[in-house]
Amino acid sequence: MLEVLLQPATLISLVTLTLMEIVLGIDNIVFIVLLVGRLPAAQQPSTRRIGLILALVMRLGLLFSITWMMRLSAPLFFILGQGFSGRDLILIGGGLFLLAKASHEIYERLEGDPSEQLPAAGRATVAWTLGQIILLDIVFSLDSVITAVGLVPHLFVMVIAMVLAVGFMLVFAGVIGDFVNRHPSMKILALSFLILIGVLLIAEGMGQHLSRGYVYFAMAFSLGVELLNMRLRRKQRPVTLHSRFEGLESAGG
Repeated sequence: MLEVLLQPATLISLVTLTLMEIVLGIDNIVFIVLLVGRLPAAQQPSTRRIGLILALVMRLGLLFSITWMMRLSAPLFFILGQGFSGRDLILIGGGLFLLAKASHEIYERLEGDPSEQLPAAGRATVAWTLGQIILLDIVFSLDSVITAVGLVPHLFVMVIAMVLAVGFMLVFAGVIGDFVNRHPSMKILALSFLILIGVLLIAEGMGQHLSRGYVYFAMAFSLGVELLNMRLRRKQRPVTLHSRFEGLESAGG
C-alpha cells in the first residue's frame, strides 16, 4: 500500500481528489455554518465539529458501500421516457429541502417581524440542527463519493483524500462561521448560494448535468464585490460620524 501511495501518479491523484473534495465540501460548510449560527454561541463550535465529523462518517460509509451505491444508479421508474434512480430521488429531495430552507431563512431575515423573533436558543436545538445536517450530509456525500470513485481507482487513496478534506474543513469552518455571523450581508449571500446549489441538485436529479464551476464563479464574484463594499463602508463610517459631530457642534453654537 505504501509503495503504491508513494508513486507519482498516486500522489497526483491524491492531491487532485483532496482539492476536489474540498471544493465539493464548500456547500456542506456553508450549510453547517448557517444552521449552527442559530444556536447559542457556546454550543456552536462543538456542533460544527460534530456536523463535519458526521459528514466524514457518511462519506466513508458510502465509500465502503460502493456495491450498494452502484444499485442507486439503476432506474426505478420512468416518467415521459425519463428514468429516475434512487440517486436522482435523493438529489431532488435534497435540492427541494435546500430551496425551502434557504428561502425560509431569507424571508425570516428580511421580512420577519424582529419583535416576534425569538432568541437563537429558542429557535434551534442541537438535536434538531444535527438532524438537518445529517439529512443534507447524505446528499452532499453522494456527490463526493461518486466523484472519488470516478477519479481514483484505489480505495485507500479515496479514504485519505476524504479525511484530509474534512480536516481542512474542521480547521477553517470556525473562521468562516465567525465571519458569516459578524456580517448579515454574508448570511444572505450564503443563503443565495444554497438556493443555487438546490437548483443544481434538482436539475441533476432530473438528468440535466450543470457544471458547478459556473455557480462557484458567480458566488466568488459576488463575494468579491461584497468584500469591496464592506471595505468601502468601513472607510466611509468615520467620515459620516465626523460630519454628524460637526453638525451637532453647529447646532449647539
